[in-house]
Amino acid sequence: MSSSGEDECLSWAARDPSGLLSPHTFTRRSVTSDDVSLKITHCGVCYADVIWTRNKHGDSKYPLVPGHEIAGVVSKVGSNVTRFKVGDHVGVGTYVNSCRECDYCEEGQEVSCVKGQVYTFNGVDYDGSVTKGGYSSHIVVHERYCYKIPVDYPLESAAPLLCAGVTVYAPMMRHNMNQPGKSLGVIGLGGLGHMAVKFGKAFGLHVTVFSTSVSKKEEGLNLLGANNFVISSDHDQMKALAKSLDFVIDTASGDHAFDPYMSLLKIAGTYVLVGFPSEIKIQPATLNLGMRVLAGSVSGGTKVTQEMIDFCAAHKIYPNIEVIPIQKANEALERVVKKDIKYRFVIDIENSLR
Repeated sequence: MSSSGEDECLSWAARDPSGLLSPHTFTRRSVTSDDVSLKITHCGVCYADVIWTRNKHGDSKYPLVPGHEIAGVVSKVGSNVTRFKVGDHVGVGTYVNSCRECDYCEEGQEVSCVKGQVYTFNGVDYDGSVTKGGYSSHIVVHERYCYKIPVDYPLESAAPLLCAGVTVYAPMMRHNMNQPGKSLGVIGLGGLGHMAVKFGKAFGLHVTVFSTSVSKKEEGLNLLGANNFVISSDHDQMKALAKSLDFVIDTASGDHAFDPYMSLLKIAGTYVLVGFPSEIKIQPATLNLGMRVLAGSVSGGTKVTQEMIDFCAAHKIYPNIEVIPIQKANEALERVVKKDIKYRFVIDIENSLR
């Protein structure tokens, strides 16, 4: 990978709401005393990349460099950095700064920072600069927001853990979904859903996958190891599971009914939503009479993110990925929209960004 200056950064960026990505060069900040500079080797492709390259929320700042599932190798560290050294394998996730002073930051739950987390791309940092993500040759980040990746864990597999992985792991741990012998329902079998299945199996849970697509049955059962597969539109299959699940984790972002799934929970069961449908509608009786819990969640703080990476390394949990060169990034984003991926694209930055 060539670079003509210490802080010059090669990337692919979107210039307008078409979202079309093309080569772009910009300047990263220099490494300060608390910073880590890493040479990016891989970056996962998340639906968030589609949202902001195409200005779906009306707040995109162009030129926009997406990517918040970043893995790479440390190339330089600041004088105060103690946790990393040159050559270490590291990851960067969905945010790169926070106030570091509020109760949430103090607890390692920076994702809930009172003053707001600074997103890894299209965010406004405390110095007023606009952040640019991992579809790029390198990134400079305060060491607090970097994660140690065990040297024997493949960097291409580590990248999707930084968003897809922690987004399901964090609420599963928060709501005690790691109790062997309990039952888990997973709604949706995409980037997040397939990781929920993997974590569920690693925790010793009996895992049922819910999908609207019968074509996913074989992969859900045989490839991912789920115990049961249910077509959610099949009334008889759903009815047979009434009040049978301890937990449900809902990764679906498309609009869908909630009551049919809520009724599958045992009394006092927990339903966690990590997808973003346009609205949530449930009958109060479904919630109240069943004494059930409905909770939401986003990614995770630095503490649980590092814990999740270490857990994956220890239990040999790897996302199912399709590695692509950056020249296929536009095609990949289109395929993400069409849900034509099993289950996460990862861009080989190191060998394709020139």
